[in-house]
Amino acid sequence: MNKEMISSRKEKILGLVMGVIIAYAITAIAFIATAIGITYTSLQESTVPVIVMATCVVAVIVAGFDASRRADKNGWVWGMIAGGIYALIMICIIIWISGGFVMDWRKIILVLLSVVGGGMGGAIGINFKKKH
Repeated sequence: MNKEMISSRKEKILGLVMGVIIAYAITAIAFIATAIGITYTSLQESTVPVIVMATCVVAVIVAGFDASRRADKNGWVWGMIAGGIYALIMICIIIWISGGFVMDWRKIILVLLSVVGGGMGGAIGINFKKKH
């Protein structure tokens, strides 16, 4: 492998890592805002699952967008990979917090939305890069 290929590969991996980090920053801000909202307003705890899913979708679209901007082609693939990494980390956090793993429909939806949302963000990101 020549230096150019290695540099390109490192750039793509850096894009994935940065995309996932940005996605988790968005997630953390939204979750903290939700906790504050529940504590100090009339926001009901029953809205938490909807907020979590919406936050995850927005976060993985941003992750896919950012990951694909450093790629030269196949933005949707890089976005799906970023979404998959996001979902994998989220499931690991859920297992760590809850002390066990039970596959339920929410986790399946989380994975599906993460991969599809990341792919959508990747498709947008690769095309945004080419047009601007």
